[in-house]
Amino acid sequence: MLAKYHKEICRKALGNHFSPRAMNIIIAANLSLDGLRGQIGHPEYHFDDNAFEESYAFIEEQRSQIYKALKDINQKAAWIAFGQLAHTAQDFYAHSNYIRLWAASYPEGERPAPPETPALDKVYLQHPQLASGRVYLWDFVYFIPGLRNLALRNLPLDSHGHMNLDHPGRGPLFPHVMAAAIKRTHFEYQETIQQITAELGKQPLAEFADHESPPTTH
Repeated sequence: MLAKYHKEICRKALGNHFSPRAMNIIIAANLSLDGLRGQIGHPEYHFDDNAFEESYAFIEEQRSQIYKALKDINQKAAWIAFGQLAHTAQDFYAHSNYIRLWAASYPEGERPAPPETPALDKVYLQHPQLASGRVYLWDFVYFIPGLRNLALRNLPLDSHGHMNLDHPGRGPLFPHVMAAAIKRTHFEYQETIQQITAELGKQPLAEFADHESPPTTH
């Protein structure tokens, strides 16, 4: 998913829950997974290559890092872990065929509006045909300006290049991707704060949200 849409999802799902300082760090961490190091050899960061179990494990690993960071009174590390967690959860909808499977269950013209798109429908989360795009060498060519059509002619239909719903140019289902990703990001936030409260109490939760301005030094 393009960076501008990851930013939009984060702000819509989380903007009321974190201070501006925390949001800036969360968004930067979210976008960092699309850097070169995050693109090569890490399908679990993006739900690529059918790495569903690995991606879910990465999400839970980041959630564990949040608890550890808060125990160590390290707010920034907690926000970074949450930003990375959110990136992976958001990419599920852009890089898998979950949205397409859901949309195909409705007759032409009867598909619900984007706000009604389910983010965690077990029918499609456990669908036997659920798949995500495989990353081939030509997928890297796909991102070079002017070479996209050439790349697509050489990519299999199960490739990331053919399957992705990363931006509006990928078709009419993109608003549904956005709606589901926003819901999922908020769900992951709720899951995280519930576990923080249960395991660590209310004070670490307040530190995670960071709504209070930092003390002024003289």
